[in-house]
Amino acid sequence: MNETPNDQALYQKMTETRIPGLVTRLAVPTIVSMLISAIYNTADTFFVSKLGTSAAGAVGIVFSIMAIIQSFGFMLGMGAGSQISRLLGAKETAKANKLASSSFFSALLLGGIITLIGLIFMEPLMKLLGATPTILPYAADYARYIFIGAPVMCTSYVLNILLRYEGKAAFAMVGIMTGGILNIILDPIFIFIFNMGIAGAAIATLLSQCISFLLLLSVFIRKKSTLRLQLRNVSRSLDTYRKIIQVGFPSFARQGLASIATAILNAQAAAYGDAAVAAMSIVGRMFQLVYSVVIGLGQGFQPVAGHNYGAEKYSRVREAIAFSIKAGTGTLAILALLLYLAGPQVMSAFRANDAEVIAIGSFAIRVQCMSMLVMPFYTITSMTFQVLGKSVKATILSSARQGIFFLPLIILLPPIFGLKGVQCTQPLADLGSFILSLFLMLPLLKELKMQSLQGGSINET
Repeated sequence: MNETPNDQALYQKMTETRIPGLVTRLAVPTIVSMLISAIYNTADTFFVSKLGTSAAGAVGIVFSIMAIIQSFGFMLGMGAGSQISRLLGAKETAKANKLASSSFFSALLLGGIITLIGLIFMEPLMKLLGATPTILPYAADYARYIFIGAPVMCTSYVLNILLRYEGKAAFAMVGIMTGGILNIILDPIFIFIFNMGIAGAAIATLLSQCISFLLLLSVFIRKKSTLRLQLRNVSRSLDTYRKIIQVGFPSFARQGLASIATAILNAQAAAYGDAAVAAMSIVGRMFQLVYSVVIGLGQGFQPVAGHNYGAEKYSRVREAIAFSIKAGTGTLAILALLLYLAGPQVMSAFRANDAEVIAIGSFAIRVQCMSMLVMPFYTITSMTFQVLGKSVKATILSSARQGIFFLPLIILLPPIFGLKGVQCTQPLADLGSFILSLFLMLPLLKELKMQSLQGGSINET
């Protein structure tokens, strides 16, 4: 495919613009998108919590289902997007289109399979994810509509990621933000005015996801994107899908393990009653909101790293890594201080009349604030290895926080320390993940420095 003026303009922007301004320009829309997404997830928890402690716990149960759907969308989107950013940096647009189309239609198919399995095995799945007898009815009512929306949700994640890796984060932001704001508006209307209860929150989420999907898809239909989504571009080569899965597997591992970790956390917390499940669910949503800032920053950083890596501008990759870590650490330091001081007030906003939920959640918030400063380094390191195509190390890192460290700790600590073991598991897992990322990132930075001086490629392992 011949190079167009738009392709050349994109190449120049990604490989010549000053790194701090470029990363910031791409990160701000992505951070806004992540924040809006996290806010409307938190809004679900906030409004549903008004229905009772068991209902609040149900949101935490269904969060595992949403993490599973997200894990497939992220795997296909990141797996294609990481390669697309490098292909666009190398000016190979035709190959990029093939990857984009293959990931989009694969997500649609996988989403349909999730819908079928989820609706058939609804109740056993809810029990497996930690629903107590009192939480189960609420969880089933909420999950039913989430399963119905799985194809839309899965493909929305792919579209969002493709736009970000192409360098069009603003378009991605509009799609996600519109759906998020709509969800926040519809939640109280469906739950309280229409008296639909927890099912109303799920329907609001489903409708908002459909709007986001249509807006994101319209960017490609109106040809505002460099990439083209067409059935004729769908690859028939198994090697294409192998590469997508290989590169995207770290994202699948990260999100999939998050689902497993949440399920085991709920099961361990359930031993201390619905109040513990509800409290940890609220805390989880709050930190999802906080960490969405650094994840958004990292997602703004990735296309910059990918394009410049593909263009063999290794010094710019190093500069992007350093800037992103510094910016993320400074931002989370401020948020950690604010959240530590306001922990009890945050919990009271959700369950003002439940002293047990407030006490459990306040302690968990303050303990987790102590590990927040290490998260930017770990997150940027994990995203760096993924976007550079170093799938083995990327998979190890993405599995660390919610898998390698979290799973053994959540099993071992509660029998020894009781409820405090449940509350302290995530901060300890974060510290372990930081130490691991430190050992992997330092040699990579040295390798990038050598390549920037000598030229040539870096071993993708």
